[in-house]
Amino acid sequence: MKVAIVTGASRGIGACVAQGLAEDGFSLALTARSKEGLDQVAKKIKESNHKGVQILTFPCDVSDSKAVNQMVETTVKKFGRIDLLVNNAGMSKTGTLAISTDEFDEVLSVNLKGPFALLKAVVPTMKSQGDGTIINIASRAGKIGFAGWGAYAASKFGMVGLGESLYRELSPMGIRVTTLCPSWVDTDMAKVSTFPANQMLNPEDILKSIRYIMSLSPAAAVKELMIECRAHLA
Repeated sequence: MKVAIVTGASRGIGACVAQGLAEDGFSLALTARSKEGLDQVAKKIKESNHKGVQILTFPCDVSDSKAVNQMVETTVKKFGRIDLLVNNAGMSKTGTLAISTDEFDEVLSVNLKGPFALLKAVVPTMKSQGDGTIINIASRAGKIGFAGWGAYAASKFGMVGLGESLYRELSPMGIRVTTLCPSWVDTDMAKVSTFPANQMLNPEDILKSIRYIMSLSPAAAVKELMIECRAHLA
């Protein structure tokens, strides 16, 4: 049995990745703040009748480290292992110095401290297995700081740095760590963009990237993958 944890799984990239991994035979632990959204995703996967696939859902906020620890403990108790972590949960917020300290803290809590909590909870299991794959979904804004997006960029730059450190620490142990840095993806979060949908990435592009990374031989390690959309190439 292959087991994956997907955060932010109630919609957008997370929902697409969860459905794709179920097609690939993964049993799933799905988490997001929206119980209704999680239930809808789980129902859709179950209706697809993927043989042998089991699903756990955990409505919680990834910035709640106690809830994250409980979710991971329950997942390991149920399935016995974790093969893949997709650190996808995040929030989008404009503003650099114009936002309040509390708003800045909120962005860091969801986009950086949340993924850190997941990593801290999941990595010991992968170490004991001697294998595993971690996909941290950051952003093009984790490589390029944009005017008016300073708080978001700070959180994603932090995620890129955290991912690179773990890439160097865990790769020798047989644990893959890759940070994806996509530009605009056609999801609800991208509604603030003025780009047309046909010039944005599709959530399936992220799923296909994860599948590509996991298809590589154990000798291959991909530290980062930046995926730009046509809108940024114009």
